[in-house]
Amino acid sequence: MRSRLKMHLVITGLVASGLALSGCSQVKGHQGYISDPVLTNAVLPGVDNRQSVEASLGRPTFTGQFDDNIWYYYARDTKQYAFNSPTPRDQMVMRVTFDEAGNVTAVDRTGLEKVASVSPSGDKTPTLGRDRSFFEELFGNIGAVGAPGAQGPSNDPTRP
Repeated sequence: MRSRLKMHLVITGLVASGLALSGCSQVKGHQGYISDPVLTNAVLPGVDNRQSVEASLGRPTFTGQFDDNIWYYYARDTKQYAFNSPTPRDQMVMRVTFDEAGNVTAVDRTGLEKVASVSPSGDKTPTLGRDRSFFEELFGNIGAVGAPGAQGPSNDPTRP
């Protein structure tokens, strides 16, 4: 009877530790374009045009907001542990610029060096200006309206 209880405790302990360790496993993710380095390196300024880029790389992830002659191919690999936010492991942003005739004029590539970490500041948005308490906001203008030497809304000393 006692050995059976020990065996149940050992099995329960193994199952619990297995579940705890599975929560610490790394989750990998991918967003955007699935890039092939051979194809992305084959796009050359002065050689390719809009049709050849689309034939080899496919449609862009997005185009320029103000200029349709700029195409962007975006890819990002992320990792995430348990309930943490995902963090980037690798990133590729390729910008292909075309002239009016549709020929490639420039190809720019960037990676993780352009990733910015934005961390929100709690429940309040920091602003410039005075930091006043509730009562200072409520009673701060008492005596300011109609005070001696106070100007009217026009700030013109000749007008009352």
